[in-house]
Amino acid sequence: MSHTPHPRIADRKTSGAATVADELNGFNGWLAVKITNSVGTMWCAYAFAALALVSLPEAIKGGTAPLIAWIAQTFLQLVLLSIIMVGQKVAAAASDKQAFQTYKDAEALLDITDSMHKLLKANTELTEQIHKLVTEKEAA
Repeated sequence: MSHTPHPRIADRKTSGAATVADELNGFNGWLAVKITNSVGTMWCAYAFAALALVSLPEAIKGGTAPLIAWIAQTFLQLVLLSIIMVGQKVAAAASDKQAFQTYKDAEALLDITDSMHKLLKANTELTEQIHKLVTEKEAA
C-alpha cells in the first residue's frame, strides 16, 4: 500500500494564507481601501476634530439641545468614524497575521502527518519482512 498525499497539501502550497488584501475586488475594492486608508488615520481624526470644533461656539450659544446635537451629530460622527476605522485596520492587520501563523502551523502539521505516513509505511514493510522471515523459519 503506497501513501498518496491529500491533494489539498499541494493546493495549500500554491495558494498561501488568505488575507484582507486578497479581498480587493476590482476598482471599487481598490478605491474603498484607498479611501479607508486615508480617512482611517489618527491624523484624519485630529483634522475632523479641529473641523468640528469650529462650530462648537455656535452650539454652546444655542443652549443644551444644539450642544447635544453638535456632540452627537458633528463631533462623534466625524471623529469617531476615523478612530473606528483605525481600530478596524489594526484588527484586520492582526487578523492577517493570525491567519498567516495559522496557515504556517497547518503547513507544519501537514508535513508532520505526511512524514508519519511514510514512517508507518516503512514500519509496515519491515514488519511484513520480519513476519515473512519468522514464518519461513518456522516452516523449515
